Amino acid sequence: MSEYQYYEFQAIDRPLTAAEMSELRSVSTRARITPTSFVNEYSWGDFKGQPEVWMERYFDAFLYLANWGTRIVKLRLPPRLLNPATALAYFGSDSAFVNVKSGKLILSFSSDDEDGGEWVDGEGLLSSLISVRAELARGDLRALYLGWLLRVQAGEIDSKEAEPPVPPGLGQLSASLDSLADFLRIDGDLLHVAARASSPLAELALDRDEFLAWLGTLATAEKDEVITKLVVESDQAAVAELLQRFLRQPGAAGTGPTITSARTVRQLLAAAAAHAKERKRIEAEHQAAEKIRREREVAVAREKHLDALVGREAGLWIEVETLVASTQAAGYDQALQHLLDLRDLAARGRGGDFRLRIESLRQAHARKPAFIKRLAKAGL
Repeated sequence: MSEYQYYEFQAIDRPLTAAEMSELRSVSTRARITPTSFVNEYSWGDFKGQPEVWMERYFDAFLYLANWGTRIVKLRLPPRLLNPATALAYFGSDSAFVNVKSGKLILSFSSDDEDGGEWVDGEGLLSSLISVRAELARGDLRALYLGWLLRVQAGEIDSKEAEPPVPPGLGQLSASLDSLADFLRIDGDLLHVAARASSPLAELALDRDEFLAWLGTLATAEKDEVITKLVVESDQAAVAELLQRFLRQPGAAGTGPTITSARTVRQLLAAAAAHAKERKRIEAEHQAAEKIRREREVAVAREKHLDALVGREAGLWIEVETLVASTQAAGYDQALQHLLDLRDLAARGRGGDFRLRIESLRQAHARKPAFIKRLAKAGL
């Protein structure tokens, strides 16, 4: 199997400068580089850059995929939007860890499958989950909990350790969070049982009048600073920070309460195993019922087909002789279908002694091994 590696970086808060794009081009002459992205695929050779350094200097999101089973996602946010201490309550080992460098917080998710898994093309994957960053910036901690589950799944956390606070909406993942969970191969049964302790996600519907009233309570200098950051410095984080502040006020529309659970890693894994067993049992029952339904449909269709052949038995025997005499594979196949019909009609008491007729046919065409082989395979 050929090698496949996919690298994609995206800049969100600010575009790359011409000088920065030139720096990236010096690393790769083949990559697709735009003011907001760097994309490259490798079927031989390797990436010459350093993802950690590039995330620190240039980009806000990174996705890596290799066909031997490694998958990585990195997201960069300003620490003022995601407190490092909050992130460290969920992250802290190989599968999910946090780095804070040069005033930037970088979350890293990593999943490895020794079997490699099915072939996945990296194109478009980062776009499908990039909104996770905006959700984190808004104060939504579900991505952090997914990182913690990834660590649990990888066996990196002691079985006696209690889970961190369970954010709301774990059973109502957004499309981007669902893509993240799927990309990282987070066990669906584990996620399902974890979500049992998660409160429903409150609808985030900002009321214009409510927001304006709150905005009016801020000092003029404070509002001027936010506008200046946004317009002059292109600081998109200023908007997210303002939204976080608004949502944190008592009574504002938000994401619902975060629940502190007493469940341990061992309890979650045991519950996930039990859920998986029950899910498989139900699936097996459904599959068995579906198999019976399909078999009944086939049987009914078969009976209708045979009903239509009643009275045509003699003609079918003649047609069988003609088809076999053609000595062509297609003719043999069609003759076999007629013989199967004649056998089933004989079982109804129609068409005479099928066994005598088939034996006579076998003897008459004994020198046609391809036809005789078909008869034997069909049990005729």
